[in-house]
Amino acid sequence: MKLQNKAMLITYPDSLGHNLQDLSDVMDKYFKKAIGGIHLLPIFPSNGDRGFSPTRYDVVDPKFGTWQNVEKLGQQYYLMFDFMINHLSKHSEYFQDFQKKHNESKYSDLFLSWDKFWPIGRPTQRDVDLIYKRKDKAPYQEIKFVDGSQEKMWNTFGPDQMDLDVRTKVTQNFIKENLQNLAKHGASLIRLDAFAYAIKKLDTNDFFVEPEIWTLLNQVKDYLKDTPATILPEIHEHYTMPFKVAKHGYFIYDFALPMVLLYSLYSGDSTQLAKWLKKCPMKQFTTLDTHDGLGVVDAKDVLTDEQIDYTTKKLYQIGANVKKKYSSAEYHNLDIYQINTTYYSALGNDDRRYFLARLLQIFAPGIPQIYYVGLLAGQNDIKLLEKTKEGRDINRHYYELDEIKKEVHRPVVKSLIKLLEFRNSAAAFDLNGSIKIKTPSDHEIIITRTNKENTSVARAYVDLKELKYQVKLDEQVFIF
Repeated sequence: MKLQNKAMLITYPDSLGHNLQDLSDVMDKYFKKAIGGIHLLPIFPSNGDRGFSPTRYDVVDPKFGTWQNVEKLGQQYYLMFDFMINHLSKHSEYFQDFQKKHNESKYSDLFLSWDKFWPIGRPTQRDVDLIYKRKDKAPYQEIKFVDGSQEKMWNTFGPDQMDLDVRTKVTQNFIKENLQNLAKHGASLIRLDAFAYAIKKLDTNDFFVEPEIWTLLNQVKDYLKDTPATILPEIHEHYTMPFKVAKHGYFIYDFALPMVLLYSLYSGDSTQLAKWLKKCPMKQFTTLDTHDGLGVVDAKDVLTDEQIDYTTKKLYQIGANVKKKYSSAEYHNLDIYQINTTYYSALGNDDRRYFLARLLQIFAPGIPQIYYVGLLAGQNDIKLLEKTKEGRDINRHYYELDEIKKEVHRPVVKSLIKLLEFRNSAAAFDLNGSIKIKTPSDHEIIITRTNKENTSVARAYVDLKELKYQVKLDEQVFIF
């Protein structure tokens, strides 16, 4: 199935029920009209990072189900899968073979050697300081081989996630075969996780390295040219970087919107929101919540430093059970620029504010994505957080089927389902159509969406101070 302009759910295969069959049943029972697509967070065998350290891509982890389960979902919903273009698990058969046979392994060129990357006498401290890092040390891991030798291998993320060498023929074949296989099994979209880290080049910061990053994206695009699948490069950084990706014709994420909307709803000010929405391309996916924390760095220069600081402080004041320590090293937080919370709890578990946030999201340019916890207006899961001591687990609740049955009857969830059904069925939200944004005052915003043919017009008025809204579609007023 090809990508459709309908709201997309982001979910793990075992979060709405226990497996893909449960997920399929839940979707059919409660969300068939509200959701048009599903981003299935990693369904493959993995050795950590909740699936983001895959050992292979050609099979579905049996605890979730089979490709048959996936393809059944793909008959009703357009699907997105993850492909970790930067790394692969140390426990994969590829790395295990490399560790066993070292340079004699047919996979020796699949992984990026730190030792071989640098010329003699390097890296210097200046080289290491220049690298855009996720850790406070050089991104390598010392690997011992069966032959007794040792070599440093590039290791950007967790200890199990070994970086691939995307320059080699072996890696290019690995990428091509797996991407085409994912497309064969129903991928409408393939999310390139951590793609900005994939290119390493001397005398650069090894992040979003141009022009090589465009060559890599073009190669990936070419591998998928005879399939219905398209790619979604994932990048958490200053908005100018994803905007560059958009100018090359790719879909992007709007990761700035979550903080911008929090600021708007905390302050009652519509000015920055209006400015931001006027800049955004139509060919994007909007998010308020994902499987990770709220991105702070994504909102830099969209909000001023003072506004980001205000929003962060308010989040810890207003947010229900949102504490600084949950986003610290104490709770294994990888990224100091993310805050761990559900979006509902970030708004103080306030139904009205939460609904308005979602209303503004669906009127924003692009296609709305909604995380499974957000779909059920879920509160912070402190119990799971304390059990695992993993900060991001605060927003990774496991829903039992009986629990979902109750949650869908909450007024805020019922309103959200109606809102998403409205978004999916209204022609006004045409991605080739137009958007107009007005601010009658500094606390009001009006967003008007019109389809390309000018036959359908949707209009949302929101007062951020009084927390009031009005929605019209072709002069008919809608109450959710």
